[in-house]
Amino acid sequence: MTCDPRVLRRPLLVGLIPAVWTVLLGLWGLSRQNSVWRDEAATWQVARRSTGDIVRMLEHVDVVHSLYYLCMHGLFAGFGPSTTVLRLPSVLAVAAAAACVALIGHRLAGAYVGLGAGLALGLLPAVQFYLQEGRPYALVAAGSAASTLLLVNALRGRGRKRTWAAYACAVLVCGWLNWLALLILPAHLITLLWSRAPRGVRVRWAVAAGAATAGVLPLALFSLDQSGQVSWVPPLTWHMMIGPAILLAIGGLGGLLGRRTGTGTAPGTGMGAAGRTGAAGRTDRTGRADRTDPADRAGRPGSAVTVEPPGPVTGSPSLAAVGLPLLAVPQLGLIALSLVKPLFVDRYILFSLLGLALLIGALIGRAVDEVARRSRPAARCVLPVLVAVALVALLPQSLAKRSPASRVDDVLAAAERTRQLKHDGDGVLFIPAARRDTWLVTPDAFTGTRDIALAESPEESGTLKGVEASPARVRAAMLAQRRILLVTDAAGVARPTRGRRDRTKAEVLATHFTLVSDERIRGRRVAVYERLAPAGGG
Repeated sequence: MTCDPRVLRRPLLVGLIPAVWTVLLGLWGLSRQNSVWRDEAATWQVARRSTGDIVRMLEHVDVVHSLYYLCMHGLFAGFGPSTTVLRLPSVLAVAAAAACVALIGHRLAGAYVGLGAGLALGLLPAVQFYLQEGRPYALVAAGSAASTLLLVNALRGRGRKRTWAAYACAVLVCGWLNWLALLILPAHLITLLWSRAPRGVRVRWAVAAGAATAGVLPLALFSLDQSGQVSWVPPLTWHMMIGPAILLAIGGLGGLLGRRTGTGTAPGTGMGAAGRTGAAGRTDRTGRADRTDPADRAGRPGSAVTVEPPGPVTGSPSLAAVGLPLLAVPQLGLIALSLVKPLFVDRYILFSLLGLALLIGALIGRAVDEVARRSRPAARCVLPVLVAVALVALLPQSLAKRSPASRVDDVLAAAERTRQLKHDGDGVLFIPAARRDTWLVTPDAFTGTRDIALAESPEESGTLKGVEASPARVRAAMLAQRRILLVTDAAGVARPTRGRRDRTKAEVLATHFTLVSDERIRGRRVAVYERLAPAGGG
């Protein structure tokens, strides 16, 4: 298998191939053996509520994901709840991101770089994890990729009013999916300055960026009142920065080699002057401007003619000028924010890996150049071979991320075991109350039982987990039961019991009930307790 030169001459195919590749990776093991973990369970149970109930909940919790929840509500209403409907939007979003990354690489450094970057994105381990995740992070990555592509188009002389309007809309949507996506704006600003963009371009970017920021600002300010939701994020430590340091080192290497890649000698790469001119604004020997993208000439006979690149074209970005800030700024920005309030969670800045994919594409382009100096036919085999080697090398990780064990727990497995163990009239307890998601995602598994601690349902209270009764009422309700099913976290996953209510539950079970069944199911524990004394015996 080799890269057909005819493919390299068609930008549409350069974007389409990585998109199809990513969809195939996403559909592979999409259901994860019919498992759903706690974060996805939040999406599932909120999406099943009415629009009014969702809006009421957003006043108290998770407003940062408001747009995503409303979109998923529409999909669940139209297609029904399932793991496919839950995760397919993320698959399609990463596929769109891969297409955008491929087009960016193609326009800045040639078809091989674009194809390599687009194909690499779907293979990155973190991307493979969130490729099949029913949460908004993949959608943010897609919007970030689209906004970066629009910026590149504008910098290459295609910055019409509708381009900047589309750019502002893309950033706005990203911000409404997660306002930390606004970290892409300082990355784009560095790209503008690095590329020496004309003043007019910088002004139009500032207007578009300002409009998007203004549109996201109300959401960001409102979400500050719900900042307790991220209280679980640990403070920043040195070992947490090992991952970003490795990513930045790989990106720096890609950026360095990307600047040195291509002198116009590689067949079909279209990377001549990629690091210097951004592949735009060449002049031929007659002095006339040649606006043809080098990638459009890729693969043609005679395309390996050495062309002496002219000086830099103002405003036209290099691959490094786009990829390095896109990778580094969100990583460093989130680290800086985490010094004020712990927020460093890699999925919040998943979109920064778009920059890593572009820089990996530069490394691939360098490899193609080196091989092309020795054998032009062999150069066409470099990309397929590298992708095949990466796929085999990452196969253990790919399989692991498609198994239920890749997540901390499995809501559906615990619900199914509850269905098998329950008796009509049983009481059900959840420790902590957040484990009520087992019931909220699969209510039919609990038919015939009663949630004895619940005072107000999640829909009535406008919360994710509902409002439980006072410890005294919970105690009385427990003592009135002959048999209780407990759904909680398995050992190794469970945190120390907090709050008087949960301590009361544990104390009454230990004192007045005997354990008759105790099973760990994929990170959760389902236990059955029976009374030691007649109900009401205190």
